[in-house]
Amino acid sequence: MPQTVLDRMVKFTILGKSPVNAYLLLNQRIWKHLPYSLVNAPPIRSYGAFLQTLVRLQVARTQNFGTLFLRNRPQLELMRRLSHQKAAGSTLKIAVLACSKGAEVYSILRTIRADRPDLKVVMNAVDISKEVLEFAERGVYSLDTPELTGQPVFGNMTEDEMQDLFDWEGDKVRVKSWIRKGITWHLGDAEDPEIVNVLGYQDMVVANNFLCHMYPPKAENCLRNIARLVKPGGNLFVSGIDLDVRTKVAKDLGWIALSDLLEEIHEGDHFLRDDWPWQYWGLEPLNKTRHDWKIRYASVFQIGAEG
Repeated sequence: MPQTVLDRMVKFTILGKSPVNAYLLLNQRIWKHLPYSLVNAPPIRSYGAFLQTLVRLQVARTQNFGTLFLRNRPQLELMRRLSHQKAAGSTLKIAVLACSKGAEVYSILRTIRADRPDLKVVMNAVDISKEVLEFAERGVYSLDTPELTGQPVFGNMTEDEMQDLFDWEGDKVRVKSWIRKGITWHLGDAEDPEIVNVLGYQDMVVANNFLCHMYPPKAENCLRNIARLVKPGGNLFVSGIDLDVRTKVAKDLGWIALSDLLEEIHEGDHFLRDDWPWQYWGLEPLNKTRHDWKIRYASVFQIGAEG
């Protein structure tokens, strides 16, 4: 169906009420009672994609600072594997964009430093919010009351992992010093063309779970800007984004999709997967019948490698 027709459908109201909204609510109630095997069938999956298109046209997009420690374990495992491409005693430069409350930054550092203590890991953490950035830099989290976003950050962790990551301070925990060291915190915008001059080229750039909150044209421009940070042969991690946008940019710029743990990473963020198709940030099920499925569902790319 043409986009202009869908736009008119979404905006149409009767006595101030949206028929599309009622249609989506009815479908959502039915969808919740469908077995997983049926939801994943090609015709139902295609219908789900149509429903999410309506959701994306209907719902305004706003940034969200919610996050979790160890959110996508397969993605962290791939970072650990890629760190082994660095020679002993060398420097590994990582930039985390939209670092939010710091959970992703500390999760990455804990993963790599525990496995490669010989590396000098230089971490640049960037966020657009001064308040959130200052919170992240403190590295102190309440065990009882979620701060800033009202969402707990420990829900994905075992007791052993909590002990490994934190020191206890009464009803709060503080990220251990060996994990916090070597971080430079930047107040900045991933859309800023000058960001490469501020941060310099990076071995790994992590741009997860914020581009989905931008409308597609803006997300595409931002992603192209972010890619400039990756040094030739380096890696870009980018999940939580409209897949059409990521696929288009990856094809246009000749990125190499990494197949290692591709499916596990796609399924690894079950928060995004569980929200499909009812939230605009929901992540569609992996579909291997697509001719371009590897580049469409890859979240990690090698950029600028010769040949």
